[in-house]
Amino acid sequence: MASLPKQSFKKLAVILHDLVVTALAIWLVFVVRFEGWQLDEHLRYLPRFLPFFVAYAGLVYWFFSLYRSKWRFASLPDLSNIVKATSILTLTLLVVDYILVAPNFYGAFYFGKISIALYWLVQVSLLGGPRLAYRYFKFSRTRRNAAREASLPALLLGRGFEVEMVIRAMEAGTMRKLRPAGILSPRADDLGQSIRGVPVLGLLSEIEQIAGDAAERGEGFRRIVATPSALVPEAEPDKWLARTRKLSLPISRIETLGEGVRDSELAPLEIEDLLVRSTVRIDRNRLGTFLKGKRVIVTGGGGSIGSEICLRCAAFGAAELLIVESSEPALFQVTEQLIAQAHDTIVSGALADVRDRARITPLFTAFAPDIVIHAAALKHVPYLEADWSEGVKTNIFGSVNVTDAAIAANAKIFVLISTDKAIEPVSMLGATKRFAEMYAQSRDAEFVAAAAGMRLVAVRFGNVLGSVGSVVPKFKAQIARGGPLTVTSPDMIRYFMTIREACDLVLTAASHARSDGPEAERAAVYVLKMGQPVKIMDLAERMIRLAGFEPGEDIEIAVTGVRPGERLNEILFARDEPMAETGLDGVMAAKPVFANRTRLQAWLVRLEAALKADDRVAADAVLDEAIPDFSQRQKTPPSAQEPSASRPAAASLP
Repeated sequence: MASLPKQSFKKLAVILHDLVVTALAIWLVFVVRFEGWQLDEHLRYLPRFLPFFVAYAGLVYWFFSLYRSKWRFASLPDLSNIVKATSILTLTLLVVDYILVAPNFYGAFYFGKISIALYWLVQVSLLGGPRLAYRYFKFSRTRRNAAREASLPALLLGRGFEVEMVIRAMEAGTMRKLRPAGILSPRADDLGQSIRGVPVLGLLSEIEQIAGDAAERGEGFRRIVATPSALVPEAEPDKWLARTRKLSLPISRIETLGEGVRDSELAPLEIEDLLVRSTVRIDRNRLGTFLKGKRVIVTGGGGSIGSEICLRCAAFGAAELLIVESSEPALFQVTEQLIAQAHDTIVSGALADVRDRARITPLFTAFAPDIVIHAAALKHVPYLEADWSEGVKTNIFGSVNVTDAAIAANAKIFVLISTDKAIEPVSMLGATKRFAEMYAQSRDAEFVAAAAGMRLVAVRFGNVLGSVGSVVPKFKAQIARGGPLTVTSPDMIRYFMTIREACDLVLTAASHARSDGPEAERAAVYVLKMGQPVKIMDLAERMIRLAGFEPGEDIEIAVTGVRPGERLNEILFARDEPMAETGLDGVMAAKPVFANRTRLQAWLVRLEAALKADDRVAADAVLDEAIPDFSQRQKTPPSAQEPSASRPAAASLP
């Protein structure tokens, strides 16, 4: 027995307990129900019947998963399984007693209706009682330990059902050093109540007064914990958060609620958490099915988008992940982050530049990926306007290299991370990404003709919060310096979404492309629904107020003028791109519109010659020919670059 693993020993103990109490339940029923010669008669026949019934009961308990759940987490679903199993055993006794025993063997009932009903009550009590008692014992001990260790009284914000889960997590010690000391609710009908013994002290709007009063009494809070219901627009988080600035209390948010809340899910509340619309509900089962057991390559895996895609691939069960990155520090950082996550995914990294075709092709072939996600790109508009050749080398020729390498390695799907700037492009960034989309679509068309299974698609989206170069970190740094905040134009409008949501939707789009059957609409470009666009001037003013200041009084906003290659509005679809239905929440799509591969190859030859000659005029001529809207708009003043909201942007030549 000493060599038996601890978990196996515990499960064996549970099995023995359930079988013993089953026999005990029958014996107790007879002792309670009968006496004298009747009790002696029933006990005399008991050895003939009991072993078979106990063995049968063990099978019933196994069927209802009584051995799988841990006693320390015993709950209503476990009690429900106990009731179901006991009801099956009771019904079995009834059938055996009334159909087999009475007419065929003894001429009388061995149990009788009263004994069988009594058995049901006794059996439920003997199976469920020890489980609930053990849970209460473990809960009480954990609560005492957590109370001894907790040194930071926390003020909890949110609705009752969410706050109750957080309190349970604190009591279980999964949020170390925190103890619930008070609750603020967004609903007036919660006032005067308590949740697990913690009082509801007031409304969210009263946070400054309540926290101040507690500090004066010497019972001040040391941490504020906000649940998701405290951050929805109806709770007016802007107002209560602005009031907390004067309290100088750290504020944490929690996203995942449940019995197993972990420390990693309690994170500092950032301004970004309040700047975007409600996130799309991600179909995690779909992503798990798509990625589980797959071999994945992510280029540009050390960047803000690429690294998050790597993390999501590992989280959803990819078997092996190869991270291709040209920056050694970025590659080291993302691989260390993945190792710290302790996923089952086998992670490896390769220092490689997507512009090096001789390096990329054998690297992909040796790894033999199922999925290739191409996130490597140069993406800062002003730099690419100044250093146009670098954009062409990376965004066009680098994408061509990765696309061809994915095909040579027999990948099942290739995903190009594109941008909303690729439509009606007014910048070198937009033009180079649009050209890369066209090349991927032309190669995808070859597999349609050959009836092969590979898919090559692009996914477009706008700005993501927290990415390198995003305006939000820039504004935060400017606020920390006391201003001013720099806005290029008061009319500048952008879409925003979180990095994690963008990456989950990219993978969702990829899963749709892979499952695209012959009868379904074949999509070439997927576009993430990014909600309502945000005016950058409004964003700057809101961030100043969230920081506890007034725009124009405490911190100024300076208008610096539109930079080369910028436009005021972003658009997501080309004018001539026919829409395709995906049936996915958060993902739109368009059917292919592209030039044939022969023309694309001719343009690539001319672009390569322009690079060698350092001739931007020649390169622009190629892009003008390939992308007519680039020719029409690159010479248009930025103030006029406002596409109609009712239509998408221009497509390339057929």
